Amino acid sequence: MKKLVAACAALTLLALPTHAQESESNAEEARPVGEQIGAGGRPVGAIWSRSPVHAQHGMAATAHPLATQIALDVLKDGGNAVDAAIAANAALGLMEPTGNGIGGDLFAIIYDPKTDKLYGINGSGRSPKGQTLDQLKAKIGDSDSIPAFGPLPVTVPGTVDAWFTMHDRFGKMPMDDILAPTVKYAREGHPVAPIIGAYFAGNLRRFESVLEESPFDFSNARETWFADGPPEAGEIFTNPDLAKTLETIGREGRDAFYEGELAQVMVDYLQRQGSAYSLEDFASHESTWVEPACVTYRKGYELCELPPNGQGFAALQMVNILKNVDLTQWERGSPEVIHYITEAKRLAYADVARFYADPDFYPFPMELLTDEYGKKRFALIDPTRATPEFQPGTIEVEPKLEGEGDTTYLTVADKDGMMVSLIQSNYRGMGSGMTPDGLGFMFQDRGELYSLDPAHPNAYEPNKRPFQTIIPAFVKKDGKPYMTLGLMGGGMQPQGHVQVLINIVDYGMNLQEAGDAARINHTGGRQPTEPLSGPAEDPLGTLNVEPGIPAETVAALEAMGHNVRVVDNGVMFGGYQAIARDPENGVYTGATEMRKDGQAQGY
Repeated sequence: MKKLVAACAALTLLALPTHAQESESNAEEARPVGEQIGAGGRPVGAIWSRSPVHAQHGMAATAHPLATQIALDVLKDGGNAVDAAIAANAALGLMEPTGNGIGGDLFAIIYDPKTDKLYGINGSGRSPKGQTLDQLKAKIGDSDSIPAFGPLPVTVPGTVDAWFTMHDRFGKMPMDDILAPTVKYAREGHPVAPIIGAYFAGNLRRFESVLEESPFDFSNARETWFADGPPEAGEIFTNPDLAKTLETIGREGRDAFYEGELAQVMVDYLQRQGSAYSLEDFASHESTWVEPACVTYRKGYELCELPPNGQGFAALQMVNILKNVDLTQWERGSPEVIHYITEAKRLAYADVARFYADPDFYPFPMELLTDEYGKKRFALIDPTRATPEFQPGTIEVEPKLEGEGDTTYLTVADKDGMMVSLIQSNYRGMGSGMTPDGLGFMFQDRGELYSLDPAHPNAYEPNKRPFQTIIPAFVKKDGKPYMTLGLMGGGMQPQGHVQVLINIVDYGMNLQEAGDAARINHTGGRQPTEPLSGPAEDPLGTLNVEPGIPAETVAALEAMGHNVRVVDNGVMFGGYQAIARDPENGVYTGATEMRKDGQAQGY
């Protein structure tokens, strides 16, 4: 059974060896530069971090410097934060296709200063209406899970509809103007960023290894991205097919993608590969406006997340558990703090695997977000030992009868105070490997995350949205809008949101330090893809930590019963961006992720 968290990170973890593995395979070569010399000093702040960015009129933070510049150009040209976020997302689909693109899904939280409200959008796609669970099982044969590649894990791409849904409500600039910068870069080319170049190489190796075991049509993907091997850092990359696709979308609107010529190309291609999708499946797709939920941590800070089918509420459950202990009595890198964070994660994720699913089929039990429930779950933590296995809460929910990967996170804020927290993904690596003829993008493989157990809330059903890992976040302070926050990477995301919040609230780190600080990522435990009955395949899981966690802490955690692994390549610990707004003077502070190629910048 594939592991949810590992699913999003596995591709690049296999592709990018740790320093220890590098030194084994290249014993005769010189040590990497990072091992030859340590960090320099800084006049202020932690030596392992850098300064956050401050600006008054607008701010953008994305995983690629050129995407950040595009967002700022849109703001300067009179667009608002929604316009700029769409423009940046389109650019990232071209420049960072290893993590996202218009073949994937999108979620966002928008703060609108005019109404002083948060708005959530769920832009995730559904399974084919004409394919039952039994029919799907017949296609996958003896496998106990849905394959990661090929036509079967494809779900309807939700990103383009989400763009237009957000734009119809909040946008100012014409959509063709918003997409124009990416069209230009797609046609004329852009230089590949270093980490994205490494991810290209890892994706190609993984696709080719899978093709040997279970062939699927990779020809279009190879021609689009890998005709001369994986694009390397600094190489000029073009995607004229994507340029034409985005021009069509900008000119003809949402319907071109879901009902017009582009939809026909996609459906014809998928049906040739054995998919059950029809034009009706695409034409009937629509995004959903949803209500974010917020829970209070301490010192007036509230964390806000979107409801399932995403996993955002897992971060809220973790917050409700952790606020029952004062973490500041210990140092941030102490075994006690990491133990409590890890056990809170394991408790929350036991509920994720049991209760999180498409709410059109299985309503979410809001009792899971109450302070009382958080106290009950906290009481299950042994402060001195890792509990071998946590069970989900005993909450009865009546289902409705009628009806882990690579990602990009970006955030934009404008001069009027509008703030957008947006996350978008193709799920595992670049996606399914399936690229429709002449369109320049790859379909997502999000459907891999359905359960094949018909009794499970997340079971595959026709016209159903699968469990989703991608989650944007928002933070309020003293009841006022304060910060957008996101962190890429499968099951790392709720854990990362909580760790950043702890770094800021409990340990006084600035916005940049809160993201640069060493992180943990607990993987394993029960998964939303596993059967409800029977034991979890990996109940204790693995506590992955970065080298910044002290060696004595690692030893103490192992003595407490945790299965600890030190991972030093940064891949599985996510990609962070954030923007905070000073309520007194309106000045924005931006931060970006050192583990990615990105940039935070303002004006």
